[in-house]
Amino acid sequence: MSCQVRHGISYTLYMILPIVQTDVPLGYIDLGSGNPSLDLLPIEMLQRASELYFSSGDRRTLQYGAEHGIGYFLTALAEFLSAYLQLQVNSDALLVTNGASAALDMLCTLYTKPGDLIFVEEPTYFLARSIFADHKLQVETISVDQDGLDIDEVEKKLSREMPKFVYTIPTFHNPASVTLSQDRRDRLVNLAQQEDILIIADEVYQFLAYDHEPPEPMAVFSSQVEQVISINSFSKILAPGLRLGWIQTHPEVLSRLVRSGLLGSGGGMNPFTSAIAYYLIQAGDLADNIARLKGIYQHRLAAMDKALGLYLPEAEYTAPHGGYYFWVRFPGMDVSKMRARAWKSKIDFRPGELFSSQMGLQEYMRLSISYYDAPQIEQGIMELAKCLRGGD
Repeated sequence: MSCQVRHGISYTLYMILPIVQTDVPLGYIDLGSGNPSLDLLPIEMLQRASELYFSSGDRRTLQYGAEHGIGYFLTALAEFLSAYLQLQVNSDALLVTNGASAALDMLCTLYTKPGDLIFVEEPTYFLARSIFADHKLQVETISVDQDGLDIDEVEKKLSREMPKFVYTIPTFHNPASVTLSQDRRDRLVNLAQQEDILIIADEVYQFLAYDHEPPEPMAVFSSQVEQVISINSFSKILAPGLRLGWIQTHPEVLSRLVRSGLLGSGGGMNPFTSAIAYYLIQAGDLADNIARLKGIYQHRLAAMDKALGLYLPEAEYTAPHGGYYFWVRFPGMDVSKMRARAWKSKIDFRPGELFSSQMGLQEYMRLSISYYDAPQIEQGIMELAKCLRGGD
């Protein structure tokens, strides 16, 4: 169990059961899983792209790669992002990574040392907390409401202490599902410029909007502002097993990243997988896959919303507009204490305490739409309701 210390208080990472279930036992429904279901992983698309790559005979991607990544892949990715997000993205603002988690770990390595202070949302992605603990960082929490990170609170705390960076999940937050408003994005960037602190924006859910588009990603600021670093990934829009993602930031920041010992020694990350993704992007399959996922997830979201209303009317939540998660509150209940009993009933979820840097949020749980289809989601919510009410 990992532990952080902040102002003399010990925070232990809560763990009754494995917090990441990669293989759910037969007959169990893990409503907390943030993995896509196997049927959503586009193996046929990847097979076609792989065949195109192998038929090209290009052996260069089996060599140590350029630190930024393969040039033609970065060009294709920049063109895709420009068209899909309707923004101008240049390839010289991109760096290939082994996914968003590896990018976050790399940034912690380059920009912090043990004992440094960072600002983190409350709640926040619980496995990011593990990365911060690995680097022995001090965490100061900032509240989140329906408009995302509380910028008034950021400003107030900046008057007393100076973090190395602010870590935020601005769009379809994990776990809270809220989206940072445009006004707050502007204010946060202005503060970062004034105080010369970094913003690390984890934007992996930006593409998964279901009923209306979110604000432009924080990455849009990076062309002019050196303080903004956006991290993203193919894990939510293609397949997590590819371990492929990217950083988008100002070229001056990228110049520091590519001089890191990691890239100097090993070369650019994932050149082989990047080549496969290149052919998939060029064929239009990535855009098609995102459209397919959005349609499926929107249907699952409606199913969970309906099931919660039917079986758990006492639950308090706001139905998300995108991403994977429902952030559900049960007033007066310590949800953390219910998880072991739920597991005995072949149901699982992620208790809110996992997402708290203060061992709080006991009344909350995170539920996900990513792994199960609509009938399984309804069955899972029905069984969860029985468990929470003490039934068999």
